[in-house]
Amino acid sequence: MHRLVPKSIICLREGYTRQALLADLGAGVTVGIVALPLAMAFAIASGLSPERGIFTAIVAGFLISALGGSRVQIGGPTGAFVVIVYGIVQKHGYEGLALATLMAGVIIVFMGLAGFGSMIKFIPYPVTTGFTSGIALIIFSSQIKDFFGLSMESVPADFVEKWAAYGRHASSFDVRAIAVGAGSIALLVLLRRLGPRVPGPIFVVVLASLLVWLLHLPVATIGSRFGGIPRTLPSPGLPHLSYEKIRILIPEATTIALLSAIESLLSAVVADGMIGTR
Repeated sequence: MHRLVPKSIICLREGYTRQALLADLGAGVTVGIVALPLAMAFAIASGLSPERGIFTAIVAGFLISALGGSRVQIGGPTGAFVVIVYGIVQKHGYEGLALATLMAGVIIVFMGLAGFGSMIKFIPYPVTTGFTSGIALIIFSSQIKDFFGLSMESVPADFVEKWAAYGRHASSFDVRAIAVGAGSIALLVLLRRLGPRVPGPIFVVVLASLLVWLLHLPVATIGSRFGGIPRTLPSPGLPHLSYEKIRILIPEATTIALLSAIESLLSAVVADGMIGTR
């Protein structure tokens, strides 16, 4: 039963010093600064409003850290789920996504009780690299419309149809949107060369936003597209449950469960190698 006890409880039992608390507070601030803009970006890329990404990052991040099995592993937004979430939202809406996520959680619990983590060593490395490379390509293709400022009401979910639609609307590009996007990428690459201590993502977001505001550039913003971010948390609630909807969402829920388990286990292996623990 010891392996079922959250690592946070084990750390408290072993003794949690003031120095460890201060170090964790500093790390938490750093992670929050980086994770919240990413959560907004991934939510938008997944076809959702940005506040859903923020709320999910806050609530899920707290629960995963409190109940997880790693001393240093945190929960946050990941690009691997953009493709999956986008497809579920397009087919079943936000309520379908919420139900699929709950189902995936149940599946992960049973996978943990069955010792699924011990099977991670059998996954071929080329499979993981090919998988992540494919995800990167799909995420890249999903951002073309906003990067070039194309005048399109909607973007097809299919990869080939997406690029065909881009070709049909290629003449509607916006030079100002391209300048902002390209400048942000160049600055981010430059900051990464300066060292890991420079908070590149948050610095680029703040600086680019200030320049757009000061120069009055007519490019789309989160406020103009989504109406801003709510100041309060949404009321908790459960999605509508029915046997038919659960049956339809089984493949999507299984995909979410497998992907989240594999990603968590792989990152935990890397973290264990860095700190020399399990």
